[in-house]
Amino acid sequence: MSSVRRLLAASVISIQNSCFIYPACQKCFSRLVLDSRRFNCLKCGCTGEAKDASYRYRLSLKIADTDDLFDITVFGSCLDPFFGVTAENLQRCIQDFNQLSGETNTDASPGVLVQAVETCFIGKRFIFGV
Repeated sequence: MSSVRRLLAASVISIQNSCFIYPACQKCFSRLVLDSRRFNCLKCGCTGEAKDASYRYRLSLKIADTDDLFDITVFGSCLDPFFGVTAENLQRCIQDFNQLSGETNTDASPGVLVQAVETCFIGKRFIFGV
């Protein structure tokens, strides 16, 4: 993999999935495996109580510049200004909403959130560091 970093001005064509946050290891940022009481990081072995798991943004996009299409994933707190809250606070809001609405899939983002993210990003031009 090349260590050269470049800036890429591109427009967002689509959102690739509707899961915008994930439980993340505080040491290595890998996705945690959660059960009802515990979490485990398969990469570094970090463990803890599920209620103490931290969350991180992950936004998978299809983007286009003047010549090419790219699949790109944006991670972390750089997305806080777009969502208006940290990933941890958004996770709490999603959990509360799903509990009130009776949603059984705890990873599901409410449709209204998906629509808001699509409105915010699709068709807009951004500068990506790749």
